[in-house]
Amino acid sequence: MDKTKIKNIFWDVDGVLADLNYAYFHFLTGHPKYRDQYADLKWEQLPEVLPIVPEYGALELKTHPEQGAEMDRDFCADQSYFRNRPLYPSVIEVLKELDALGYRQLTMSATFDVEAKTAYLNDILAPVTDFLTIECVKHGEFMHDTAKIDRLRECYEKYQLNPEETILVDDRIYNQYAAIDSGAHPVRLRCEFTSDLPEELAWIPEFKNVAEVRDWLVAG
Repeated sequence: MDKTKIKNIFWDVDGVLADLNYAYFHFLTGHPKYRDQYADLKWEQLPEVLPIVPEYGALELKTHPEQGAEMDRDFCADQSYFRNRPLYPSVIEVLKELDALGYRQLTMSATFDVEAKTAYLNDILAPVTDFLTIECVKHGEFMHDTAKIDRLRECYEKYQLNPEETILVDDRIYNQYAAIDSGAHPVRLRCEFTSDLPEELAWIPEFKNVAEVRDWLVAG
């Protein structure tokens, strides 16, 4: 990838701009249906409760062995938990810096409740919505369906973007394939609970936070 040709950045939200793991932890330990079961849950035990599926590469409520689908529905239905995913440090500052440098920035967030997720994003990202385009797409039955690929292609056409001049910054492994299949360049964010990329994707650049992505981009 020639970084000097990158003009557009699609930011995934959960696990990239916002801390979904924080929301999951407080949901499991605080929701009336689950708090007795997980009252003693420690932060570092999250992967024991939500086993990381290889194609996901990160925590998902749906991966709980017995209650995954139910947990996911309950999480999405309760806005006090659904919206309890704070932005990671420096996100607003980094997005403003990249805007000043001329990058076109969009979010690309897949969800089961587009209306609720869009409202949350407009709220938490309010300081940058004057330049940040917010796009949400509804998941299909499975997290790793073609929804994100299709929406990326729609956005290229809608906003007249060249995918070869575009990166998708995402933590989920299946979305690295989405970026590639849509013609864009994949970039991966890692947190303490993400698993390694498969060998065939080991060439993808990985970073710990958005500030590292900024530094990598501007280094040329």
